[in-house]
Amino acid sequence: MERQKAWELLRQYNKEPFHLRHALTVEAVMRYFAERRGEDADFWGTVGLLHDIDFEQWPEEHCQKAPELLRAGGADEQTVHAVCSHGWGLCSEVEPTHEMEKLLFASDELTGLIGAAALMRPSKSVQDMELKSLKKKYKDKKFAAGCSREVIAQGAELCGLTLDELLSQTLDAMRATEDAVNAQMAKI
Repeated sequence: MERQKAWELLRQYNKEPFHLRHALTVEAVMRYFAERRGEDADFWGTVGLLHDIDFEQWPEEHCQKAPELLRAGGADEQTVHAVCSHGWGLCSEVEPTHEMEKLLFASDELTGLIGAAALMRPSKSVQDMELKSLKKKYKDKKFAAGCSREVIAQGAELCGLTLDELLSQTLDAMRATEDAVNAQMAKI
């Protein structure tokens, strides 16, 4: 699916700036990961962009409503599987099997935690965030309590990464893509 078509499909069901920023952030992080691994950045990015397509309107049916919306929008079965796999064990029985799916599973929650940590900084940015301060926020269960540390840790394990490696790589990805995400949000 072309990026513009994926964006239009996402916008049919998502209007809130918070959800749109999250989708753009996960898209950018997935593209970053794909490029560094020599994978298809367009596909990885599209899955990242669409991963929460059903969450804003149907939070109780998250990853259950997504296949219908994606198929109606022209997504292929590989995209449907990948999107649904990010909710594995939480709201979906679709297990992440591809490296991209495992990274999406791992980084979805983590981008939320990093984004929340950035908002607490005077700069409101990840550019000056250090791994040490991110680890401190990660360990504080009361901070961004909706971001499951268990899912993040399980995701790191699925990816064959240590927790520090996942935290560091995702923080690097968000640093590298923050300006582009902000520029896209400014157009909304």
